[in-house]
Amino acid sequence: MGRPVNVGVVGCGFIFGQYVRSIERLPELRLVAVADLDPERAKEAVRGYPEVEVLSVAELMADPRVDVVLNLTVPAAHAEITLQAVASGKDVYSEKPLAATTADAARVLRAAAEAGVRVGCAPDTVLGTGTQTARKAIDDGLIGRPVAATAIMLTPGHEGWHPNPDFYYAPGGGPLMDMGPYYITSLVTLLGPVTTVIGAASRTRARRTIATGPRRGEEIPVAVDTHVTGVLVHASGALSTLVMGFEGAATGAPPIEVHGERGSLSVPDPNHFDGSVLLARMGEEDWETLPAAAGHVGAGRGVGLADLVTTPAGRESRAGATLAYHVLDIMECLLSSAHSRTAVTVTSTCERPQPVTFRPAPR
Repeated sequence: MGRPVNVGVVGCGFIFGQYVRSIERLPELRLVAVADLDPERAKEAVRGYPEVEVLSVAELMADPRVDVVLNLTVPAAHAEITLQAVASGKDVYSEKPLAATTADAARVLRAAAEAGVRVGCAPDTVLGTGTQTARKAIDDGLIGRPVAATAIMLTPGHEGWHPNPDFYYAPGGGPLMDMGPYYITSLVTLLGPVTTVIGAASRTRARRTIATGPRRGEEIPVAVDTHVTGVLVHASGALSTLVMGFEGAATGAPPIEVHGERGSLSVPDPNHFDGSVLLARMGEEDWETLPAAAGHVGAGRGVGLADLVTTPAGRESRAGATLAYHVLDIMECLLSSAHSRTAVTVTSTCERPQPVTFRPAPR
C-alpha cells in the first residue's frame, strides 16, 4: 500500500470513539471526514482532530478523498447508508448488523457486486486473541471433533446504562439482533456455517424505563422479543445452543463453551477481543489456560476495517459481507422458528473465515 486508506465516518454516536482510537493506531487507515444527522455532535466528536473535516452525508459520499465509508449509524439506517456509499463507488465497513433485514442485506450484496466494491461488517472482535486462540485449539485437534457448543448472554437490558436506548427495543434491535452477531459470528468462526435452526422467544414487558442521562425516568416502548433461545445445527454436524436475553440480572455461565470428543474449551466474551481460553482435557479434572497463540494482540474496533482494505482483490475479508449476511439470516430464521414453532432451514451459507495468525499489537 502506497498510503493509508482514507476513511469517512457516517454516525458519531456512542461507538464512534472506540473506532477513532483504533484508527489512530492502525497504519493502514487515516480518518479524513465525518458526518452525522446532528452536525454539532459531529463537530464535538472530532474536537481535537483538526485535520478531520465535518461534512454532510451527501458531501462525504461525493468527496473524492474518501476511499472507504465506515457506517456507524443505527441499525435501521445501515442498509440505506451502505447503499449510498456503494452507489458512490466506495468500499464500506458497517457496524452490525449488515442491515435490519435479510431483504435489505441482499440488496447491499447485489449492489456491491454490481459496483465492484467491497463491503465488510462488524463484529471484528472475533479477530482478536480470544476467539482466534480458541479457533486454533480446535483446528489443532486439542478437543477432537467438535460436537456441541453453548453461547449465553443475559443482561437486564441497555436502558440501565445507555442514555438513548430506544433502538435496542425497536425492529432491528433486541438481544438477538444487538448481541447475537458477536456470539453467532464467533460460533461460525469456530464451527462453520449453520444449516438449520430451532428457536423460541418471549417478551415480558411492553415498556422500559431509562435509568441514566437527561432522559432518566422516561419510558420507551418495546417492539421486539427480549429473550431468545435456540439450537443451531452446523453443517459440520455440531449443535450450538444459543441464549440471548435482556431479562436476566446476571449469569455465571461462560460466554461460549465448545465441547469435543476429547475435551472442552471455555471461550472468552466475543464482545471483547481478548480474554483467557481454557481447555479441559478428557479424563483430567482441572482446566488449563492456553497462551494466546493467534489473533490480533491488543486489537480494538476497526481492525476488521483494516482487514477489509488489506484483503487482496477477489477474496472475502475475515469480517466480510457474506459472513455478516449468513449471521443475519441465522438470526431471522431463529425468530421465524420461534414464532412458527417449527425448525427453519437457513438457505444462506458462507465459508468459514480464514484464521488470523498471531499478530503483535501495532505501535
